[in-house]
Amino acid sequence: MSEHEVPSLILAIETSCDETAVAVCSVDGEVVISKVASQIDIHAPHGGVVPELASRNHNNTLRPLIEQTLAEAGLVLEDFAAVAATSGPGLASSLLIGDTTAKAIALGLNKPFYSVNHIEGHLLSPFIGSPQVEGNISLVVSGGHTQIVQVKGVNDYRILGSTLDDAAGEAFDKVGKMLGLPYPGGPEIDRRAPFGNPKAFDFPRSMKNSGDFRFSFSGIKTSVFYCLEKLSDPPNEETINDICASFQAAVVEILTIKTVAAAKQTGENVVTVSGGVSCNRGLRASLERAANSESLNLVLAEPGFSTDNAAMIAYTAAMHARNDIPPSPLDQDIDPNLRLSEITSSLL
Repeated sequence: MSEHEVPSLILAIETSCDETAVAVCSVDGEVVISKVASQIDIHAPHGGVVPELASRNHNNTLRPLIEQTLAEAGLVLEDFAAVAATSGPGLASSLLIGDTTAKAIALGLNKPFYSVNHIEGHLLSPFIGSPQVEGNISLVVSGGHTQIVQVKGVNDYRILGSTLDDAAGEAFDKVGKMLGLPYPGGPEIDRRAPFGNPKAFDFPRSMKNSGDFRFSFSGIKTSVFYCLEKLSDPPNEETINDICASFQAAVVEILTIKTVAAAKQTGENVVTVSGGVSCNRGLRASLERAANSESLNLVLAEPGFSTDNAAMIAYTAAMHARNDIPPSPLDQDIDPNLRLSEITSSLL
């Protein structure tokens, strides 16, 4: 055991974008409670996240949410052996709210503080509930990130490929906006896709045969834009459903092919998927079929731990403690552009 204290109960805060979240996790990886206060209704009229509104609402919501979380769990601050918060990447004005609050609590309790990378939180979230993380190929796919990562263990990561432009979730939301669908567009496209014909429109499978694990989704998004321009009349419900089905099929095919190829090339038998887009039913079904075909063990993050949440931040802090990774200094700043630590300095 290391010389620093290994926490038995961790309080975590996540405010990287537009969700205010608080969670409690044991050092064994079990989530005691996880609460999320969504801001979707606040940002929906603007068609996207407004940073000033996000930070203002984090400021108004965080303390009551902490109090509610502790009350429902039957805990008080003195019960915690450590505190954690997201340090990046994300919106600077939002990150500061959670990071500063968590540091203040840790300082007041004289307990360790763990600064957690948001992407690492997603990366480890499929293992929430387990005291250890298995080696795997991980697809992290959300509104802000699309990466394939080889995970050898906690804090031992190798990024195999990332998106060169839009993240998959960003492309989903932008296409949803083009179609006039409610915000956020991604879940609405997923809802409509089963009612459409996935072969009605031939959208490009960008970089499908690039021979590497990088992605590009801006071309598919642009193709949808030109498709809508060519329509003689505004699309009816049937056409919208067909576009949703065809667009989703293109994105899902790319994500599935590259993830499975990464597993085969590295020899990893476990494949994990996390991030908000991992909730997409088309993607989950496609990956399940591919995993069965290739005899891979597919581990999907639970839907409640897929979108931004504090449970994954608490779990990551717990895994750091279990693996003797020291706590963070209280003077460590947030980093809106924080990247995932790599065991290699170059992107393959």
